[in-house]
Amino acid sequence: RISPLLKPLWDSGKVTTVVATPGQGPDRPQEVSYTDIKVIGNGSFGVVYQARLIDSQEMVAIKKVLQDKRFKNRELQIMRKLDHCNIVRLRYFFYSSGEKKDEVYLNLVLDYVPETVYRVARHFNKAKSIIPIIYVKVYMYQLFRSLAYIHSQGVCHRDIKPQNLLVDPETAVLKLCDFGSAKQLVRGEPNVSYICSRYYRAPELIFGATDYTANIDIWSAGCVLAELLLGQPIFPGDSGVDQLVEIIKVLGTPTREQIREMNPNYTEFKFPQIKAHPWTKVFKPRTPPDAIALCSRLLEYTPASRLSPLEACSHAFFDELRQPNTRLPSGRELPMLFNFSTTELSIQPQLNSILIPPHARSHSAASAHGGNLIIMLLSVVDTTGFVLTEKKIRTNITERADIRSVWY
Repeated sequence: RISPLLKPLWDSGKVTTVVATPGQGPDRPQEVSYTDIKVIGNGSFGVVYQARLIDSQEMVAIKKVLQDKRFKNRELQIMRKLDHCNIVRLRYFFYSSGEKKDEVYLNLVLDYVPETVYRVARHFNKAKSIIPIIYVKVYMYQLFRSLAYIHSQGVCHRDIKPQNLLVDPETAVLKLCDFGSAKQLVRGEPNVSYICSRYYRAPELIFGATDYTANIDIWSAGCVLAELLLGQPIFPGDSGVDQLVEIIKVLGTPTREQIREMNPNYTEFKFPQIKAHPWTKVFKPRTPPDAIALCSRLLEYTPASRLSPLEACSHAFFDELRQPNTRLPSGRELPMLFNFSTTELSIQPQLNSILIPPHARSHSAASAHGGNLIIMLLSVVDTTGFVLTEKKIRTNITERADIRSVWY
């Protein structure tokens, strides 16, 4: 169904009603009404509007992109299968007609989140200060959680950067957005190397690799972490060569083996021999050592040597988040960090004993309410942290205290 074109650019009174399909679940088109439409962003992809849903009064973002009728929209296909607390949710989608004949636009109705990590970091930079380390931890941890989830679904984002990390400044909840470059990577199928924004491009992309893995997202995340610690991009440059020079200035000249792992076609290429710069000297003197240690494990030439997203979440840098009394600078509680789904807990089960701190274990059990009965899904973990079995325990709510003891 083609719905009316979204216009004007700002209209606080007009109510627009469209026939939209829910982002998740069966294709059951329904009428959706919204108002207070205004433009909040645009680019080569199209336009992003902010609007308010009439039914719930919730704010949403509507991303409008020109639809090529010859192809399925990859972003739509990917967004429909994703469901995670740290990924912007596709609520609905609908099509609208353009001003030209046969012009059709796809409209993605998404969660609205007011800020980005880019703008938050810029705010501190303008004030000649560095973003508090607790925010760096909370934001980066949630980014790695989102990457663990999408990578487990075979999806690579391919454009991780501060501008694509939405944050609520009050709650510190982070949501990964903009899956316009994302792709389901299939081993053996070539991919374009000219993706990912400058400053955040993994070296294998700069080398023109087409058989890369989701580890390019890990490199980009490492660049984001380094940027938050430094207050500026770690590998700036106006071209691929520029960026490679900046990377070599920090990591040193890649070995022949490292070059082979990135792109075998470049093994005979002659690079200037430069020694690695000590990581401790890359950052400011007061930078926490465990932050530097994490950076060094993310920004590795060899893609397979980079930490996995959940290994990053398990890193000592994030231990403070696992302490029961840690709070945001405002005094507010941390956002939900340990509400892992069974999908997440099955990715690298040997890490679960680190990922779920003792105080959070009763809360991470999935619960389903049925009258005064509750079903709790518990993972029984042995001393090494491996999930051995999953038990469904059906009990009265009054017995929940006894269930908690299963975790200890």
